[in-house]
Amino acid sequence: MSTVIVLGGCGAVGSVVVKTLADQDIFSRIIIGDINEHRARQIASAIRPDKISAIRVDAENPQSINAAIQGCDLVVNCIGPFYKTVKTILKTVIDAKINYVDVCDDVDVTLEILEMDAAARLAGVTALIGMGSSPGATNILAKFAADNLLDETDAVDIFHAHGGEPVEGEGVIGHRFHCMRIDIPMYLDGRLKYVKFFEEPHPEQVTIPKHIRLRQVTNRGTVLPNEYYNLTKDICQIGLTSREPVRVREQTVIPYDFAIAYIIQQREKILKETQFGQQRGCCSVVVKGKKDGKKLEYRFHMASKSQALGEGTGIPAAMGAILIQQGKISQKGVFPPEGCVNPVDFIDLITRIMKLDKNKKGTESFSGVIVQKVDEDGNIETIDI
Repeated sequence: MSTVIVLGGCGAVGSVVVKTLADQDIFSRIIIGDINEHRARQIASAIRPDKISAIRVDAENPQSINAAIQGCDLVVNCIGPFYKTVKTILKTVIDAKINYVDVCDDVDVTLEILEMDAAARLAGVTALIGMGSSPGATNILAKFAADNLLDETDAVDIFHAHGGEPVEGEGVIGHRFHCMRIDIPMYLDGRLKYVKFFEEPHPEQVTIPKHIRLRQVTNRGTVLPNEYYNLTKDICQIGLTSREPVRVREQTVIPYDFAIAYIIQQREKILKETQFGQQRGCCSVVVKGKKDGKKLEYRFHMASKSQALGEGTGIPAAMGAILIQQGKISQKGVFPPEGCVNPVDFIDLITRIMKLDKNKKGTESFSGVIVQKVDEDGNIETIDI
């Protein structure tokens, strides 16, 4: 009997993790741990009531977390915003000596939880952090190119965009506010530099240079549609993300709470006005270097099956859980994906989990990742990896 608990299993990402794991025969029991126990039970009943159960978890309460994870072989953490929750959760999991996967995408707190490496090694715990789309699949594809396609790696540049999901919760918006308020590290000219810009960067630039020798790592992202992104940016720029109380007509108002509620309300209006349509998203990894002394570039372009945040992030997280349970990730400590995941194992597994497409000849092929090779003369060739 093997048991996995998915913390935040009711969310857009966590529910995909639950469904993906339920479709595999790796874990005999899956637990949804969420603050909304009623919703967790509904999801469990709708997917696999014979295999999935639910429990209430307060992500800010170590005792609640500890009680929920007892008896589990693995914890998958999808509770954001991670700058607020991940340190408490990971510390509790390490103390309980249970293996761990998360989709942490907050760049500053990534550096802090990497400092828990010694404690995880001492406890005999494997902790795989940032195992989503970006970070996650992006890191692994960069590592694949550096190890298998190039003799020398010069730069890794990552770009991502998504939007139009049926629901965007407070945690997602809180993460975006956080990214817009802090100075962002970028790895430029062989060292970490901090820049200020209103985009949605992720932490690849602070982890990849530790595992790939190169000169540059950058990450830039946005949310769609542009009108929605601009609204979020403007609200952040004028200071409405403050948590300091403000007196308004004999009432106390927290600007941050107002901003979250207003953005959620306006998002639905913007999606309708722009006729945005189906949720969509993509992610690209551009790896530059040399092969046989000649300049070469590889471009990896990805989209999830529904082209959305949930599947794009949730499926890689589930794959991380599967690889750990299969014994293919066995190092003890806290690692980003490029530090412990064999890219070949990842690519092999994703072709089994993601949907195969029928081509004109009637045979099946995997189109989850499009790979382009660009030679030093600028000639572009689509290749199969």
